[in-house]
Amino acid sequence: MKLSARVKKILANYESDTPGTKANLARILMNGRLGGTGNLVILPVDQGFEHGPARSFAPNPDAYDPHYHYQLAIDAGLSAYAAPLGMIEAGADTFAGSIPTILKVNSANSLSRVKEGADQAVTGSVRDALRLGCSAIGFTIYPGSDAAYDQMEEIRAMAEEAKAHGLAVVMWSYARGGSLSKQGETAIDIIAYAAHMAALLGAHVIKVKPPTEHLELDAAKKVYESRKIDVSTLSARIRHVVQSCFNGRRIVVFSGGEAKDLDGVYNEIRQIRDGGGSGSIIGRNTFQRPRDEALKMLDTIIDIYKNKA
Repeated sequence: MKLSARVKKILANYESDTPGTKANLARILMNGRLGGTGNLVILPVDQGFEHGPARSFAPNPDAYDPHYHYQLAIDAGLSAYAAPLGMIEAGADTFAGSIPTILKVNSANSLSRVKEGADQAVTGSVRDALRLGCSAIGFTIYPGSDAAYDQMEEIRAMAEEAKAHGLAVVMWSYARGGSLSKQGETAIDIIAYAAHMAALLGAHVIKVKPPTEHLELDAAKKVYESRKIDVSTLSARIRHVVQSCFNGRRIVVFSGGEAKDLDGVYNEIRQIRDGGGSGSIIGRNTFQRPRDEALKMLDTIIDIYKNKA
């Protein structure tokens, strides 16, 4: 695997990491049709844990099968496939070496009554990731939750172990819980803050939601207004989030969110690209569609990140 100049430049930003960790980051950055560009499109399939099997897979029953997701990610030429322990285990041998995998090591579920103290259970380990040949672990934190400090301590310990064994760390940073309003969960000040926290916690790849122009915190609103920080368009907001992650020295990707029409997906992807985002982690918007439609959609998304669409 010969690294592109762009990937070498990205890896140089991770100054404390071992050759093993950088090699696993490089495997993700060099894989698939975006390999070498510095951009990523990752398929995450943790929605069964989060929302239940029918809500996740009934729109496209083929997606009940874990092999379906591996094959979709491979055939679409994606950068990596991320999923909880059981999903990775169910295809680990068949697809060994075919695509970089990210073991999602904590999960929540919609049956939980926890709201202000939104939390996730640790459901996988660094040893599991090593046993299954994964390139990285994935972990969700909920900045704003009453349980956020416990989550930060959990990922600090797991990230230390992962890096010691040459694995990369992908962090989902979703503001939720506490006194945050529903609108505040995607507010630009909150998303930028959540992304920055993930960078401070040592994430190699940071995943956040695309931010809205809403400002949640009065103290932050004063700064955004007095410093005239541009949040008027999604691309401007993406640029600010990337700036908040060490001025672009960390890989920042954005979630696909709830299902939307194709034009909505493509317009959002273009603004992520134009704002300097590193790519997308997009799940339900792909695997809930029939396979041919999903492949066509992912083909277009990849072309957008290649500046061809």
